[in-house]
Amino acid sequence: MLILLSAYFVSFTDKPLDVTPSLSPRAKEQRAKWNIPTDEMDYPVSSAYLDSLRHMGVYIYHTSRWFNGATCEMSDSLAAEVEQKGFVRAIEMTRDTLPITAKPKRISKWLTEQTEITAKAGNTDAQLALYNLPPLHQAGFEGQGILMAVCDGGFQNADTLSCFRRSLELGHFDFTDDSDGFYGETGSHGTKCLSTISAIGTDYYGAATKAQYYLMRSEEEATESPKEMDNLVAAFETADSLGTNIFSVSLGYTEFDNDEWTLPKSALDGRSTRVSLAATIAARKGMLVCVAAGNEGDNNWRSIGTPSDADSVLTVGAVDANGVIALFSSYGPSADGRIKPDVCAVGKNAWLFSPFGFATYGSGTSFATPLLAGLAACLWSALPAENAMQIRERIIRSADKYDYPDPYRYGYGVPDAWRAYTMSPQGTETNNKQQLKPAVKILRNGQILILRNGKAYNVSGLEITGMED
Repeated sequence: MLILLSAYFVSFTDKPLDVTPSLSPRAKEQRAKWNIPTDEMDYPVSSAYLDSLRHMGVYIYHTSRWFNGATCEMSDSLAAEVEQKGFVRAIEMTRDTLPITAKPKRISKWLTEQTEITAKAGNTDAQLALYNLPPLHQAGFEGQGILMAVCDGGFQNADTLSCFRRSLELGHFDFTDDSDGFYGETGSHGTKCLSTISAIGTDYYGAATKAQYYLMRSEEEATESPKEMDNLVAAFETADSLGTNIFSVSLGYTEFDNDEWTLPKSALDGRSTRVSLAATIAARKGMLVCVAAGNEGDNNWRSIGTPSDADSVLTVGAVDANGVIALFSSYGPSADGRIKPDVCAVGKNAWLFSPFGFATYGSGTSFATPLLAGLAACLWSALPAENAMQIRERIIRSADKYDYPDPYRYGYGVPDAWRAYTMSPQGTETNNKQQLKPAVKILRNGQILILRNGKAYNVSGLEITGMED
């Protein structure tokens, strides 16, 4: 029986600012292009503090410059000694000492397809046509010049499958302590998600087959713990340091092996977990972050998790090829009343490639998310002068429920890629009068109002008068 040492997030009191920021030349170029200043978050944590911990016998998995700390492994007795160090601000257990065979891992339904049916070939026309992506492809915009990061639980055989162009993968990063190879047998989910973006096969064409990408693994196989959220934080920070444009992640968290860490719904406000804060920071540092809403809509939980509650990201729900919401797609809004999901894409019976090289289809917001990220890559390659928030705004404003968003299931609905491309920078179609973005207000009695141009409407689009909160 294998016993794991406890994992901790150790926060430091300060950091040196007389060192080089942790940014690649491409990242610096992207920051300059979008006028995003370098700040304290861009500087690495103190190497002296890390060396002191290592000298004590602490194993360091990875560091966080955004939260000025490190994810570490150590015994509980050693953790007590670390906590007394003058440079340590706080210490937080993120995975307890646990025999990994003691009980099964709580596998999040973000990682579990609702259905999967083998087929000889998958025709992707319908799922791309739903959000009107083919016209962008025909115009020559397929993600060229866009750098993506796809983060998941593993990418079985993605390094050998002929459906992927090897020249597009720039490298991979593993933030877990899983012992199998990055492309090993435990990680088929990431391969399937990646295929919706970049795979090419018989009757099969990914959403953005000319975008370059990095692959990242943050989800661990043996346990379900908050450490995995810090692994994802490390992935966000690494993607930022590389100058990544779009980050697609089909992971989310609500429950853990240790019940004491299970998140209450009140924590899904975009501010209560490091991973949601990190997703928002990534967005504000120039990345377009696409996150799966989750597959909890048909069970007792029903709601989104984290980091799909983050601000300034695109949280993606699942519909079928006809645009009808999937029963399993998780409900919004966020705990603080923001519309979630933001948009939807095909995630029910979505065509994808298995890690064994044949087309199949599966269901889950996991697959809707990279499809939406692929749309964004094509749109951004067509509009390279715009920044991440402008691309996000175009996607939202092009969606079919933009005028009367549904804060529970569809959000702003299914985007229209060509309409998003032909809109003016203000978010309206060329030569059309500018529209104001609708606001959503949730009354104390639970009724939802859509506020637009000084008037209030219900979710069905009927105007409401004389309404008092």
